[in-house]
Amino acid sequence: MAEMPDLELIHPLKLFDIAKNEKRFLYTCAPMVRYSKLAFRQTVYAYGTDLCWTPMILAKEFNRNRFARDSDFTISTNGPQPPTIVQFGANVPQELARASSLVAPFSNGVDLNCGCPQSWACSDTLGAALMEKRELVRDMVVETREQLRRDGWGVDKEKDIDNPKGRSVSVKIRVHKDLRKTIDFITTVLGPDQDRHIDWLTIHPRTRSTPSSTPINLEALEILTSTFGDRVPLLLSGDVFALNALPFTSPLLTTTPTFTTSSTPPPPTAATSNPLSHIPNLAGLMSARALLANPALYAGHDACPWPAVETFLSNVARCPLPFKLVQHHLSEMCGPGMGPNKSALLTKQQRARVMGCGNMVDLVDFLDGNVWSDRATL
Repeated sequence: MAEMPDLELIHPLKLFDIAKNEKRFLYTCAPMVRYSKLAFRQTVYAYGTDLCWTPMILAKEFNRNRFARDSDFTISTNGPQPPTIVQFGANVPQELARASSLVAPFSNGVDLNCGCPQSWACSDTLGAALMEKRELVRDMVVETREQLRRDGWGVDKEKDIDNPKGRSVSVKIRVHKDLRKTIDFITTVLGPDQDRHIDWLTIHPRTRSTPSSTPINLEALEILTSTFGDRVPLLLSGDVFALNALPFTSPLLTTTPTFTTSSTPPPPTAATSNPLSHIPNLAGLMSARALLANPALYAGHDACPWPAVETFLSNVARCPLPFKLVQHHLSEMCGPGMGPNKSALLTKQQRARVMGCGNMVDLVDFLDGNVWSDRATL
C-alpha cells in the first residue's frame, strides 16, 4: 500500500443517491477471497458496477505486518480507481478501528464481515460467528467511526455526503434460523435513527449453514427490508445471477437492455414461471459468482462478452495477478455463466487449453492464435 496524497473519493451514500435518482439499484461487486483484486474491480467498474469490495482482510495481521498491507490491499495510482470498500475480518474494536484508519486515505469506506461461514473464520470468532455477538459488532463499528472522526474524516453519514473526506462504515451479515435474532442483531448494530452507527447494511439471506446451492430466503428478505429499509440503505447479496431473472420485483428493477451473446434464447426459469416476491425497500444488489463469470452483468449483458475478457487482460497487464488466478478468472469468464443464458465463449476443450498454459505469454499466444483470430474472420 504505497504512500500517496489523499485521493478524491466520492462518498458511497452519494452513489446510493445517484442510483436512486436514476430509478435503479446500486450495483456492487461482492468481497471474494482471492478474486476481487484490483484488476478485476477495474474490469467490473468499466461495465457498470458502482461500488466494489476488496476481499476480506484480517485486521490484526493487516495492522502488524507491512507485507500483509502491501499484498492484501492494492489501489491504482495511474488509471481508474473504482469506488472501493475495504472489508475487514475483526473481533476486537481497536483492531478494526486501527486497520480502518490505515486504509481511510485510499478507500471510500470500510466494512465489517459478519457473514463468512468458513469454519476457520468462525473458530476465530470472525465472519458469521459474529452474528452471535451483536454488542461486540456494535462496539466495533462505533469505535471505528470514532477513530476515523479523530483522524479528521467525515463520518456523519448523509451530513458528509458531499465532503471530500467523507468515509463510510458498514456491515455485511447473514441471517439466523430464528429471524427474531437477526432483527435484534440489526437493531443493536444500527443504533438510534437520529445517529445510526452504520451507513448501510448488506444482507445475505442465508444462514451460516445454508449452502450456496439453496435459494436465498426471500421471506426473510421481505421481513428485514420492510422492517429496516426505511431506516438505512440495504443491499442484497445472494442469487443475483442476471438482471432479467431476479427472484423478486421492485420499483427500482427497471427494464434493462440484454445483449445476448448466443442466438439461442435462454430457457425459462423458476423466477419467470412462479409468482415473484415484491421487495420495495431494497436499495442495491451485490453479486459474487455471477459477476465472476460475467463482469458485464450490470451493463445488461446476459453472458460475458469478449470485450470484457480483453479489458480484464489489459488490466492484468497494468495490475498483475498470480498467473493461476488469471487462468481461473478466464475459465470463469469463458465458461457458462450463472444466469439463464448458458452460452460460453470457449468450448470445454479450449478452456482446458487455457488452464494448461504455463505462463502469460503462452496464454496470450493461445488466445491470439486460436480464439481472437477466429473471431476476426467472423
